[in-house]
Amino acid sequence: MNVLEQFGIVPIDFAALETVLGKYKFPGNKISQMEKNGELIRLKKGLFIVSPDLHRLAISRELIANHIYGPSYVSFESALSFHQLIPERVYAMRSMTLKRSRSFFTPLGNFDYTSVPKEYYQIGIRQEIVNDRYAYLIASPEKAVCDMIVATPGLRLQSVKAMQNYLEEDLRIDFSSVSAINIQIIRQCIEAGRKKSELTQLYNLLQR
Repeated sequence: MNVLEQFGIVPIDFAALETVLGKYKFPGNKISQMEKNGELIRLKKGLFIVSPDLHRLAISRELIANHIYGPSYVSFESALSFHQLIPERVYAMRSMTLKRSRSFFTPLGNFDYTSVPKEYYQIGIRQEIVNDRYAYLIASPEKAVCDMIVATPGLRLQSVKAMQNYLEEDLRIDFSSVSAINIQIIRQCIEAGRKKSELTQLYNLLQR
């Protein structure tokens, strides 16, 4: 078995790789060689993921997103697609973070991060556990919609009708896939103080 297979699909940093490659006199050179051979995929400086050609497992871009830059949680269209609220397949993985906004361009796609204050960030985050093997943080359906509204520049939605048109026509959101909408998450987002007017229209719409 290749020594890298033990890591599966979980991103690994340079220090962890050096530890398992301790028998090599120059583990850094071995890591570079593994990257050139396609055994390792570089996500950013000092962070890698094992090639699926070795472990034969499906890579989770949500898990990768949490590891590339954190603390962060998957949101925006990425979360809306995960929750089957929008029909489109999403290519860039978008997240919210407590750090400054950044973007990373990797062989596995683009990963974008938008900065928000702590009091807003901590609302409506779920831990998604996959097959008891790994877990990542992702926005609830309600929080993902709030994030879209809060982080979209110049968005002005001053009535319930305008909000409904935005959700149905611009985002193409279908709430029928959500078994129960937790409007208290939206209320908490309103209380956090970002785009109160727009989020109040969303709250009023989903209360119906």
